[in-house]
Amino acid sequence: MANNKEVYLTPEGIQKLREELEYLQTVRRAEVAHKIHEAKMDGDVSENAGYDEAKNEQAFVEGRIKTVERLIAGAVVIEDNQHKTHVALGARVTVRDLEFDETETYVIVGSAEANPAEGRISNESPMGRALMGGQVGQRKPINTPGGAITVEIVEIE
Repeated sequence: MANNKEVYLTPEGIQKLREELEYLQTVRRAEVAHKIHEAKMDGDVSENAGYDEAKNEQAFVEGRIKTVERLIAGAVVIEDNQHKTHVALGARVTVRDLEFDETETYVIVGSAEANPAEGRISNESPMGRALMGGQVGQRKPINTPGGAITVEIVEIE
């Protein structure tokens, strides 16, 4: 990821990242340092599987810290969708699948927070892209991995 890429996050999303960063920097770093110290105490590190594992874990933790720091540095916090007249980042959108007459509700978030299983879809996903800017009553054709569908925007919160 480029250092200057904007990352759209909800206030909750950036808070979770800040908490994760704090945990990684204070708790995980110390745990891994302790593991490395313990492995060194076992003698020759050249053939010490525990030492190798601890060093790999250290590399992972440090890599994740850098990733989270970049996400936070590039964060653009999504404000609540005040107007509710059109679909925007942060909006909760209820759509009706016209073929099956089923409704689904999604929250439009940035890709870093997307979790379709929890109804949080990215503004960059096929569904998210199609819905962005839409208004209640509009019908939107969407090319999904399962095929083309058409949805109607029922409600925007």
